[in-house]
Amino acid sequence: MSIPTPDGPAGVPVVRVTDPADPRLRDYTDLTDVRLRSVREPAEGLFMAESSSVIRRALEAGHRPRSFLMADKSLATMADVLAAHPEVPVFVAEDDVLQGITGFHLHRGALAAMHRPVLPGVHELVTGARGGAGARRVAVLEDIVDHTNVGAVMRSCAALGVDALLVTPRCADPLYRRSVRVSMGTVFQVPWTRMPDWPSAAGGSGQAGGIDLLRELGFTVAALALSDDAVSLDDLAADPPDRLALVLGTEGDGLRPKTVAAADMVVKIPMAGGVDSLNVAAASAVAFWATRVF
Repeated sequence: MSIPTPDGPAGVPVVRVTDPADPRLRDYTDLTDVRLRSVREPAEGLFMAESSSVIRRALEAGHRPRSFLMADKSLATMADVLAAHPEVPVFVAEDDVLQGITGFHLHRGALAAMHRPVLPGVHELVTGARGGAGARRVAVLEDIVDHTNVGAVMRSCAALGVDALLVTPRCADPLYRRSVRVSMGTVFQVPWTRMPDWPSAAGGSGQAGGIDLLRELGFTVAALALSDDAVSLDDLAADPPDRLALVLGTEGDGLRPKTVAAADMVVKIPMAGGVDSLNVAAASAVAFWATRVF
């Protein structure tokens, strides 16, 4: 059961929810089921923004809300946001009901179901970056399945001047709730899209795909991997190409052998202490900093 009331901030009406099974809350159900949500959210054209700060970042970036779900304590802090979107339903519930809906304790107080944007093509994204001047630094994530790592890499992209992020077909969703949260909402400021074909050319399409497309766009493609012919990141940083695409691989096995073979160069980060490599999120930050152009 839900009860519409006019007691929201600035006169915004809210819907007080007492039944976790209310069908209008379907966007928010089963949020802890990663496999289910990873399929549902793209298919249904939505993504979740969690916490008032992340919701604000999403709205400032032009994303459109479908609805809001929050505890009473968040109404005051979200008053200006709700007043700016009077047409968007606002659902409010007690903590136990919120947990029954989402599957976890909503300690950040607020969620928003957002309309998922249509992703641009790779060519459009890369050439349109930097105000139309075109990207100079691009990151490519190959098959990284941990949403926390994707969010952390996205935050490093924003902080360290990477102009665009490309994710391969099997990479985790940058707009999944955990990715968005770990990125601190920077996923909304770094241009990104999913590559339809990686690493080789798209068969039968007549158009280049993956690494071939990046080369056509003027990028030197550098694979971060452990290889006998790998050069030091120090060497790359000492004489970097004008346009550089840094490719980072999955958490366990790293980059695919055919990706490493197809890249223009293989790069490794010098290590000490008997350690051969870093977590992909940490490695990305080191590589982005060393090759920065700001």
